[in-house]
Amino acid sequence: MKTTLKPRIHFIITGGTIDSVYDGSKDTVVPLKKSVIPTFMRTIRSADQFVFEQICMKDSRHLTPSDMEKILASVQKSQYRYIIITHGTYTMPDTARFLKAKLGKTQKTILFTGSMIPIYGFAPSDGTFNLGLACGVIEYINPGVYVAMNGRVFTPEEVLKSLYGGKFSSIFGER
Repeated sequence: MKTTLKPRIHFIITGGTIDSVYDGSKDTVVPLKKSVIPTFMRTIRSADQFVFEQICMKDSRHLTPSDMEKILASVQKSQYRYIIITHGTYTMPDTARFLKAKLGKTQKTILFTGSMIPIYGFAPSDGTFNLGLACGVIEYINPGVYVAMNGRVFTPEEVLKSLYGGKFSSIFGER
C-alpha cells in the first residue's frame, strides 16, 4: 500500500556547527542547547511550510550509533515527503550513507545540510546559504538521500569533506 506523504518540509535537527556558538574558553564552537533553525527559517518563509524535530544537539564527531538510529527512526516515521537534516559536517557523509543503506528505496527526498560557520552570531555564514539551497532544490530532485553543501547537491557515495579546502566536493571532481 502506497502512502500519501505530506508536502511540507520536515526538519530533523542534530546540532553541528550550523547550530553552534563560539565558546572563547574552549577556543571552538559548541552546539547550542536549543536549535536556532526554527527561528531562522520562520524569517524567510511561511511558518506553516515547516515542521521541526530536534533529535540532539551534538558535534557530529560525538554522534553515537543510538543517535543515528534515532535519526533513521525519525525519517522512517515521518509523514512528510521532504526532509532536511541539519548535521555537523565532520560525519555528515557517513550518516547520509548509513541512512541510504538502511532506507533502501524510498518515496521521500532527504537532504543533509550544515555549515562550516555557525549561523548564530556570525555573519556571513555559509549555513544560511546551505539552508536556502536545501529548501530551494528539495522539491526538484528525485526521492532518495543527498547532501546539499557549498552550492551543490551530492549523492552519499560521492560526497567528501575536504578539511584542507574547508568545503564539500565530489570524488568525481567538478561537474
